[in-house]
Amino acid sequence: MILMKSALFLILPVLIMVSCNRNEKSDAYGNFEASEVIVSSQSNGQIKYLNIEEGMQVNVGDTVAMTDTIDLSLKREQLVSQSKVILARLQNIDSQISVQEQQKKNLLVDRERVGNLLKDGAATQKQMDDISGNLDLISKQIRATAVQKESVRAELGTLEAQVRQVEESMNKCFIVSPLSGTVLVKFAEAGEITTPGKPVCKVANLETLELKVYISGDQLPYLRLGDNVDVMIDKDKSGFTNLTGRVSWISPKAEFTPKTIQTKKERVNLVYAAKVLVPNDGSLKIGMPGEINFMPVTD
Repeated sequence: MILMKSALFLILPVLIMVSCNRNEKSDAYGNFEASEVIVSSQSNGQIKYLNIEEGMQVNVGDTVAMTDTIDLSLKREQLVSQSKVILARLQNIDSQISVQEQQKKNLLVDRERVGNLLKDGAATQKQMDDISGNLDLISKQIRATAVQKESVRAELGTLEAQVRQVEESMNKCFIVSPLSGTVLVKFAEAGEITTPGKPVCKVANLETLELKVYISGDQLPYLRLGDNVDVMIDKDKSGFTNLTGRVSWISPKAEFTPKTIQTKKERVNLVYAAKVLVPNDGSLKIGMPGEINFMPVTD
């Protein structure tokens, strides 16, 4: 009995040491990242409206800024006025064609009447020839007017395309957020002059962060896409906060171990990058270190 108690006292510290070592050494280490998007201007001009502050939440499609649209608005009004003038010309041409068509119908009736009179000897061939000549002339006038109409219609189409182009340029004056997230950095202020491609702000979705870690080749068989893993972040000097993450990506190629990253085996030269999606309850920050455990515990 005394021997059994002595053996138990010897084994218990060993078990405690194994347990402590398992908690203190994780399978992979890395830092949290987020998909950051630089929202930039697509037009030239002065920023007339800026509705963002750092830390502000924005939704996809929200207008975060607007540049001056006065010149574009005036140009659009000018093009619309020109289009109205051309529409009036088209209506006038349509009226001309209607008159010419009616004249042609009248000439056709006259030709039939003169043809009947000519059979009875009550009309001359010259009268028939005159009517036929007038019919040929009015037909040519109708064709010429139709060609003129198509030319004016093409001119109207060009103006309508220019109006759409100006409207598209006006739409680009409204700088919208391409995603829902948090404004990390504001690069511009209202009243500044901006150009296409100049950043206005940086937005990132912080609801879910990616923990990018590096694993060795012998760990690779134990990690698969879609697996849930234990994620740990520092809580204080002696403890961790435990979270659950999901493996979203594993690199198909090995690379040399980054200098700032530790692995389970420090002497391993080649590692595989992996990303773990972790829901953010507000405690996770970009750049924060994190650790994961996924390897089976061995005796």
